[in-house]
Amino acid sequence: MKKIINSIGFAIAAGLKGIYKFIDKIIITPLAKFFVKYMDSKKENNGVFDRLLNNKQFLIIFSLAVALLVFFLIDRETITLLDNSAEVLYGQKVTAIYNEEAYVVDGLPETVDITLIGRKSDVYLAKQYPTQEVSVDLSDLGPGSHTVQLKYAQDVASVDYKLDPSTASIVIYEKQSKKMPLSYDILHEDALNEKLQITDVDLSSSEVVVKSAEYRLEQVATIKALVDVNNMKSPTAGKTVLEDVPLVAYDSSGNVVDVEIVPKKVDANITIESPSKTVPIKYIPDGTLAFGKGIENISSNTNTVVIYGSQKSLEKIDSIPVKLDVKGLASNKEFNVTIDKPKGVKTLSITKAKVTVTVGDLDDSLILNDIYIETRNLGSGLKVQASSKEDSQVSVVVSGTKSVLKNIDASSISAYIDLEGLGVGTHEVDVKVIGTDVRATYAPKVTKIKVNILKK
Repeated sequence: MKKIINSIGFAIAAGLKGIYKFIDKIIITPLAKFFVKYMDSKKENNGVFDRLLNNKQFLIIFSLAVALLVFFLIDRETITLLDNSAEVLYGQKVTAIYNEEAYVVDGLPETVDITLIGRKSDVYLAKQYPTQEVSVDLSDLGPGSHTVQLKYAQDVASVDYKLDPSTASIVIYEKQSKKMPLSYDILHEDALNEKLQITDVDLSSSEVVVKSAEYRLEQVATIKALVDVNNMKSPTAGKTVLEDVPLVAYDSSGNVVDVEIVPKKVDANITIESPSKTVPIKYIPDGTLAFGKGIENISSNTNTVVIYGSQKSLEKIDSIPVKLDVKGLASNKEFNVTIDKPKGVKTLSITKAKVTVTVGDLDDSLILNDIYIETRNLGSGLKVQASSKEDSQVSVVVSGTKSVLKNIDASSISAYIDLEGLGVGTHEVDVKVIGTDVRATYAPKVTKIKVNILKK
């Protein structure tokens, strides 16, 4: 026994001696040599601090103190590494092993959190390894409800782990399938150049196979190919192919339904056009000029504009109206006007114009008789009759300058009544008149007439 104790003592002494030699060789001796060399390089050492630094005994003690301080710091860090700790790995993917061709699994969490517990050094080491997967083996289970245990393959055996959740209540369904037609939606179409428009999309497949549990298949209302303009590289007018367009299943409320779609992606042959149309700009005076004044001429640096939009919208547009505020105008004036986009138009070739209104003296007026009164906005299933002959025609007073009046006749004037919202019965309605020459003003001699609205 005594020999064993002596052996242990000698081993400890040898160990301490080895540590001392190591500290002396690595820290004390180099520090002492450094300070001695430093002081030898000084010519004058009159201060107390200088005298201490010249004392080799002091230097040895000081170096030893520094070495002990470093030793305690290292030892403290070593103890810290030996303390137990816990780290959480969030959102680790769960992998299920089962026959995916035959079954659908509900209730299995997509991710779990893993808490690693152990010494700090071991936990740190465990985090450096590639994260192993969390798995659950369902290969021996058939359709029905089951409670299953989730497992995690840990590379460092000295570290314990806990899963949250560690179990899952699942339902296994037999997989069903059905064919469904495929349509498309265009995403981020506003990112397309304003002069361009997607006019046709031809998908590489017109129908797909949808697979899932029967109750999910019943929820699916539509399958859409999501054609994203942002995935098109520098689109221009012509034809282009967008590959690997993703497919998504939706229910009747527009919510995504999680089902398997075969194929998962399709190609889209996209036709891009640039529909355009050149139309005149119609400058329309708005307001009454100064007393005794009339518009003699309206001229502009531009009288037409190219409009871009859908072909259907362009067909409905024959001109672009631009109003000119001439209220109280007594002399010539130049207007800088903005041309606004009509509904259905994406962009215009120009948005600004300069317009000059020439003002002249209001000469005389012109009366044009027997202008037939048209009807507008009559409801379906109805017909209208004038209460008398006088209520079917109207005389119109036209005012303007002499140069304007000489070119106006009855063919350039329209009179009408607006019957929107009126039903069966006798109604007194306003008479409105317009003329093709906007430089003149038009007024009906009779402002109201009576009409009878009947069922057809």
